[in-house]
Amino acid sequence: MANFFNDNADLKFTLENLELAPICRMLEDGFKFAETYDTAPRDVEDAIDNYRRSLEVVGGVAADNIDPRSATVDKEGARFADGKVTYHPFTVQNLEDLTKAGVMGVMLPHQYGGLNFPVTIYTMMTEMVSRADASLQNIFGLQDIAETINLFGNDEQKAKYLPGFAAGKFDGAMDLTEPDFGSDLQSVRLRAWQDENGQWYLNGMKRFITNGCAQVHLVLARSEEGTTDGRGLSMFICEKCPQLVVRRIEDKMGIHGVATCELQFNDVPAQLCGKRRLGLIRYVMSLMNGARVAISAQAVGIAEAAFRAARKYAAEREQFKQSIDQFPAIYSMLSSMKVKLTAARALLYETTRIVDLRSTYSHLCEVGAPTDEDRAAQKYYNKLAALLTPMCKALATESANQIAYDAIQIHGGTGFMRDFNAERYYRDARITNIYEGTTQLQVVAAIGGVMQRDLDRRIEELAALELPAELQAFRDKVMAMHAKQLTAVQFVADRKDSAYHDLVARALVEMETMIFVSLLLLRDAAKDASRRAIAERYVIDSEYEFAMRYMRVVSGDTALMQNRCEIMDY
Repeated sequence: MANFFNDNADLKFTLENLELAPICRMLEDGFKFAETYDTAPRDVEDAIDNYRRSLEVVGGVAADNIDPRSATVDKEGARFADGKVTYHPFTVQNLEDLTKAGVMGVMLPHQYGGLNFPVTIYTMMTEMVSRADASLQNIFGLQDIAETINLFGNDEQKAKYLPGFAAGKFDGAMDLTEPDFGSDLQSVRLRAWQDENGQWYLNGMKRFITNGCAQVHLVLARSEEGTTDGRGLSMFICEKCPQLVVRRIEDKMGIHGVATCELQFNDVPAQLCGKRRLGLIRYVMSLMNGARVAISAQAVGIAEAAFRAARKYAAEREQFKQSIDQFPAIYSMLSSMKVKLTAARALLYETTRIVDLRSTYSHLCEVGAPTDEDRAAQKYYNKLAALLTPMCKALATESANQIAYDAIQIHGGTGFMRDFNAERYYRDARITNIYEGTTQLQVVAAIGGVMQRDLDRRIEELAALELPAELQAFRDKVMAMHAKQLTAVQFVADRKDSAYHDLVARALVEMETMIFVSLLLLRDAAKDASRRAIAERYVIDSEYEFAMRYMRVVSGDTALMQNRCEIMDY
């Protein structure tokens, strides 16, 4: 039987080398939960074994059940008639299979029937599901809804909703976007109002809502009369009901298995989640950080599928009496695809590790007896997560688009046809660098941390790791890039020119990403010699790409900006 975990040496390497022990201990409160819950691990070794076994189960479901159904789901998709969304029978079966596997409450606490796993393990699951069917991940991946209720809801809300999510009885939707505002969430207008008994109701429109036909919705709404900015927004929980109308579903380029809905709220009964006025500035920011990681995993899963399809086709397709993977033009493309894929995965799981550390230290500081060291760690991991999540989404989604593009190129004319999966991977990948914040918005989210040098401590830790002699010269190249990055950042800071800062922001974020990912790949190559070629190739390619961006940033040439304006006017 096929298995998307066991056949992926890179994913298995990641699980074995991510140093999850401290996260396990904090999540399980020193493994005290084992005294109460049969499913709770007794120690680190038991926890890691639980993770591995669950990953193998999801890998088997993804390979044997979800993947064979994916082409049909893509072709026939979700249906909409008489105000009702109907998912394809295969999609329904896929969700039932995942429910039977016990992975619909991966991150929820034991007390609600969840597995209490870290984000890292859940992300590995979403990667494998996405490799099988990227659209299914958009339903499976909405477990962040339950996690948000767990973090910010009251005890009554947790008791009402979380067991249902863990048992697969509830699915969720995150209702943020409105027809006129897109990413401008602080301008949300959907109104929340209270009657004389204090009952909340929601009235207005939402658009582009993934799985908008869900049973449970988290809704961003304007609760404070007379406000026009993010400080007047609160988060609400509501349920599917006659007053919540699905007006239509979008006819999309890809991700056909999940419905993207336009919703009309006609005084929908709702509950306040958390505190008033914190809907955008705290709760949505938490949701978006989780969404960035989830979409990064989706992108890596699509990229894995596209790369494997291209490699298989190139090995089997013969031209001029040899398989086309023997031609330099083709094997060079395949090598580049593999490097990009490995780089994206390395950054993804370093990011999830940091997110897990942030979450566990934040929980400790809120409900435990934290020391000064604990509070310092919370602050540090908060800053790292705020920088790495947008960096990760930018790299993973842009890489997935390039890998899917190259997969079609390797297939040639065949790749343009629906007979092969390559064109589906290409269509599905295209949304990943748009939704949950475009790449341009990821740059906006990351540039502050780059300018403030939030990664320097971690960069120094990685640079100090012992490396084999043959890799030390590559580390020297990376640290030379780092020195230039410090110069570039200081150059931009000294200019005190906001327009120039914004113009070169993407270059600076990409330069920072190249440095950090290079060090991650060198770290991994030191542990496994078979990974050295990938690390070396990434550093060599990055050195060239970095140099071009560096020269543009430190040129200080305001004509760059003026030329762009003139081009737009032409």
